[in-house]
Amino acid sequence: MHDTTALLVELGSVILGLGIIGRFAGRIGLSPIPLYLLAGLAFGEGGLLPLRASEEFTAVGAEIGVILLLLLLGLEYSASELVTSLKTQYPSGAVDFVLNATPGAVAALILGWGPVGAVALAGVTWISSSGVIAKVLADLGRLGNRETPVILGVLVIEDLSMAVYLPLLTAMLAGVGLAGGSIALLIALGTVGLVLYLALRHGRLISRAVSSDNPEMLLLVVLGLTVLVAGVAQQLQVSAAVGAFLVGIALSGEVAEGARKLLTPMRDLFAAVFFVFFGLSTVPSDIPPVLLPAAILAVVTVFTKIGTGWYAARRAGIGSRGRWRAGGTLVARGEFSIVIAGLAVATEPRIGPIATAYVLILVIVGPLTARWTQPVVELIEKWRSGEQAPAAKSAPVAPARLPAQEEVTASSPE
Repeated sequence: MHDTTALLVELGSVILGLGIIGRFAGRIGLSPIPLYLLAGLAFGEGGLLPLRASEEFTAVGAEIGVILLLLLLGLEYSASELVTSLKTQYPSGAVDFVLNATPGAVAALILGWGPVGAVALAGVTWISSSGVIAKVLADLGRLGNRETPVILGVLVIEDLSMAVYLPLLTAMLAGVGLAGGSIALLIALGTVGLVLYLALRHGRLISRAVSSDNPEMLLLVVLGLTVLVAGVAQQLQVSAAVGAFLVGIALSGEVAEGARKLLTPMRDLFAAVFFVFFGLSTVPSDIPPVLLPAAILAVVTVFTKIGTGWYAARRAGIGSRGRWRAGGTLVARGEFSIVIAGLAVATEPRIGPIATAYVLILVIVGPLTARWTQPVVELIEKWRSGEQAPAAKSAPVAPARLPAQEEVTASSPE
């Protein structure tokens, strides 16, 4: 078969398959991400039906998927919202980082991956899935709950931290030394600071320059600007994804709203291609040997994430029920764990299988913990109080002694 014909047949089959998978996931109330990963495993090397002609095209589509994911995320927040979140939520962000990045780093060191692998796996276990969590909050009808702003605050801190984390990881993966890494970090911090300054001081001017009443022109300008900035950012070792994220932050108001509506379908399409591509790059036979460490890591980080949400909600003065709901909701990992693993897989191929297994577990467990953490904790508390009550009845000593003590006290001559 001619190469172009094979490309069209394979690409059409993959996109049609993704559409069917997405509809099926929606019917059963599940995030489509694990199904996309499984589809990628099936079509990749060693899978059920290996595809080859569309591999290069899919790789470019996956790059665009990451860029659009981060652009749309940036469009969700204005620069002032980000600065406010940083001021109020930074203790929760610090706790989140320590509790959830540490297990990944320790696991990588135990597996003998070295410092670069430790930094990469720390990122995989640290970042929650904004996409899955947003869908879960909507599905459970909790968008108006008191703990929801706390959850979103933690997610914003994580997303903004990626603007520093990704360039640092990229520099380490490129093999630059301490000096090179420091320069990359300084460039990243300088770029983030400059973009936040421009967005805060001159955001209206930027948005006005990009704005257009014609949807086609708006789409072309925003998409072109984003891909251009992403390319320049990658050239500066800042990461294309971070460049796209910063473009999203710089746009605000009606421009951001219009761009979000126009780009969301494209984001969903290319993000699906990205997950499939990550699955394609993972050999299925590599997963069974890492299932146990991935499962252990998943169990540990379920509890550390619940602890993070509980702490963040407690700081906000939210009651016990809301604290447990916040913790359970933050458990899901997804797109950004795969983005981090996708960056690292060329340098540390062993991270691909374990990240795939880890995300597959937590993208399924996450919606369940969001729904059931608070009821299960209440059930445990009732069970514990039910055990203590009979013990108190079996020893009715205190009521019998009190009158005697009072009598002794009353009759004592002082």
